[in-house]
Amino acid sequence: MSVWLYAELAKRGFDDVRPAYSAVLRNMPLGGARVVDLAARAGMTKQSMGYLVDQMQAAGLLEIAPDPHDKRANTVKLTARGEEVVNASIELSRQGEAYLSTLVGEGKIKQLRNILQEIYQHLEESGEGRK
Repeated sequence: MSVWLYAELAKRGFDDVRPAYSAVLRNMPLGGARVVDLAARAGMTKQSMGYLVDQMQAAGLLEIAPDPHDKRANTVKLTARGEEVVNASIELSRQGEAYLSTLVGEGKIKQLRNILQEIYQHLEESGEGRK
């Protein structure tokens, strides 16, 4: 599904969006975040997250501005183009899920979603999801 998703994004003009960017896009809160907070949410080093943020800023997906609460830090936010990528990804994910439902049935997809959510919650609560 991942290959399909990125091929579809490319057809929509987002041919510079790489799968690695999902670490940022999945963990970006609506109001933006500091790189260190994004890294913690994604379970990766600050340096690795900073590298992705720099690439995404160069691609016009992110903007960096001074943090209004901490003058020593910067806040990373989605640009309008970055928001378009997120919205397109959500739409395409729904299309992909609908397709999978035609293969195995909607009930099994709901069951799978519930199982994955339960696993995610367990990993988050135990701290294992951040290792």
